[in-house]
Amino acid sequence: MWVAALLLAALLLAVLRRVYVGLFGGSSPNPFAQDVKRPPEPLVTDKEARKKVLKQAFSVNRVPEKLDAVVIGSGIGGLASAAILAKAGKRVLVLEQHSKAGGCCHTFGKNGLEFDTGIHYIGKMQEGNIGRFILDQITEGQLDWAPMDSPFDMMVLEGPDGRKEFPMYSGRKEYIQGLKEKFPEEEGVIDKYMELVKVVSRGVFHAVLLKFLPLTLTQLLHKLGLLTRFSPFCRASTQSLAEVLQQLGASPELRAVLSYIFPTYGVTPSHTAFSLHAVLVDHYLQGAYYPRGGSSEIAFHIIPVIQRAGGAVLTHATVQSVLLDSDGRACGVSVKKGHELVNIHCPIVISSAGLFNTYQHLLPESVRGLPDVKKQLATVRPGMSMFSVFVCLRGTKEDLKLPSTNYYVYFDTDMDKAMQCYVSMPKEKAPEHIPLIFIAFPSSKDPTWEDRFPDRSTMTMLVPMAFEWFEEWQEEPKGKRGADYETLKSAFLEASMSVVMKLFPHLEGKVESVTGGSPLTNQYYLAAPRGATYGADHDLARLHPRAMASLRAQTPIPNLYLTGQDIFTCGLMGALQGALLCSSTILKRNLYSDLRALGSKVRAQRKKK
Repeated sequence: MWVAALLLAALLLAVLRRVYVGLFGGSSPNPFAQDVKRPPEPLVTDKEARKKVLKQAFSVNRVPEKLDAVVIGSGIGGLASAAILAKAGKRVLVLEQHSKAGGCCHTFGKNGLEFDTGIHYIGKMQEGNIGRFILDQITEGQLDWAPMDSPFDMMVLEGPDGRKEFPMYSGRKEYIQGLKEKFPEEEGVIDKYMELVKVVSRGVFHAVLLKFLPLTLTQLLHKLGLLTRFSPFCRASTQSLAEVLQQLGASPELRAVLSYIFPTYGVTPSHTAFSLHAVLVDHYLQGAYYPRGGSSEIAFHIIPVIQRAGGAVLTHATVQSVLLDSDGRACGVSVKKGHELVNIHCPIVISSAGLFNTYQHLLPESVRGLPDVKKQLATVRPGMSMFSVFVCLRGTKEDLKLPSTNYYVYFDTDMDKAMQCYVSMPKEKAPEHIPLIFIAFPSSKDPTWEDRFPDRSTMTMLVPMAFEWFEEWQEEPKGKRGADYETLKSAFLEASMSVVMKLFPHLEGKVESVTGGSPLTNQYYLAAPRGATYGADHDLARLHPRAMASLRAQTPIPNLYLTGQDIFTCGLMGALQGALLCSSTILKRNLYSDLRALGSKVRAQRKKK
């Protein structure tokens, strides 16, 4: 029997070796051959200098010649893919439909202040961490990160017995101790939960592996039950967060506190996979960070890498369709320029516009019905919509006692029930029954803020939303959606500000202005279908190992690739993984191995010094 087992193991190794050579046997240059990190240069605040990088409007004469690839969308997934290919010597054009580059990393101005649109905080940005290392290599070390205070998050539970606050401290030991101080009778449950988080999050590379292995092989491994048997991550991808917490024996209040961070991926505890939750909790265990100078710094420092290789990042460039040749292969894109269409030809097209935009709108009608396209779309649905609130405040963070800590305010321990009840309500009643609000003070997180905007501060809020409440106005032009639309927005603004003023009463009289952005705002500026800024819903169906394996960079259309959050997970780091997967597939290189080798080389050089 042992001889048969050895023969089977040898056969499997031979198959995997052949698969590896097939996937990564290309001869493309290594984009991570050398460490390009250099000391950060002074922050560029000159508006014209920043405009030249972030707001290069599309025109035919700005399109580089002899393109190697075109990227649709300038979110982190699109920009990172373009930068990696540029570092491998490719000439890449990135096309952005908005007036400035960056996607969810862009900022906008309001009443003389700056607001971010999607980057509220990032974990694991310490020196030496792989996420920080990747960003350093595609920004040449020019993107700097400021640590936030501890606690980085505060979970607030408003209930009939008053307010309870649960701080989330930086550092594994401190994080656990903070939980145990609030739940001294459930120390054993907390220990089991944290151990499970550690074990599951360590296996996140299995999700990457599922997207590299041939789909037929992953299907076979799944059918044999081997994925969930040998991978804690894959097993946790078939279990809901609520299910795991119940099995651990956590009390209803502890379950609510351990689940508090679910708005960052947009799915309530009963519908999200524990694997995703574990990865996110682990992501913030050592604390949180914010980009020094604001989130627009991310795009500002990636774009020059693309430009130096002969590429460009152009805005006001709405891609109407992906062009296909007579054999059905992607061969370029068609861009709307005024009332005309401009065709741009290239051998590779990368979409960072998401599954729904790509498959349902950008592909010609003739290929939208392909079985493999339909199959991928059938595994996902648009995620949760958000209502954004942007508040301008008069006074410094010291004057206003504004922390860099984020606040998650809840009004019920049963988050699933509260959310389900809320989104099922008529839109007229919904503002009175908001189940949760995320509150942040971006101006307190950025050390450069006071130099750039003296004596003023900002606050942002996010409120979950049902797209159906705003659906009737989606065909109306921005700014002309009528009185009923504005009345509904105002109702949510007033309800949100009421919560804030109860939590921070000292801000009374310090508010200069309050502006709201509905799901239609997200749809307009970010091209987010149904206002879903997290893209495809991160529910159990999407995170199931079978679905994870099928959602990958290579599409059913030859030469068309996907990047960004829809092929991995949401958030900056999730979209960045999407870019690595996409670039690895195109270059036929294992970029994870390349990065690991470069990291070892850098560490060895530092030891010599």
